[in-house]
Amino acid sequence: MNEQITYTGFFGDRDHAFCLTDPMLAELERITGLGVGALYFQFVNGAYPANLLTEVIRLGLIGGGADPEDAKRLCDAYAANRPLSETFPLAFEIMEARWSGVSAKDEETEAATGDLGASLSVAA
Repeated sequence: MNEQITYTGFFGDRDHAFCLTDPMLAELERITGLGVGALYFQFVNGAYPANLLTEVIRLGLIGGGADPEDAKRLCDAYAANRPLSETFPLAFEIMEARWSGVSAKDEETEAATGDLGASLSVAA
């Protein structure tokens, strides 16, 4: 059932599964003090705090099956102190997968073209 909300993408050293499961989404809401709608609104409107990107990636890794310590290690190694333009696309895709779902067609298109434009058009 989680395959509908699981985004698979490259992060750090290889492809990983990212999923904001219900418990991970609840933790994101607890950490930020905002509901999922407000968080998504921040993403779409470019009004997000910088730490939100890393938290979405970390929690997405955990929801996708990564050990919490490994998820933190990956985020510390590959997301901390990096340009936001590098971490935003991945964090947005993770949030978008939870918001709109992931279809097999979307994954095939992204794998073939490496294009995130279709999903990012929501922000336009």
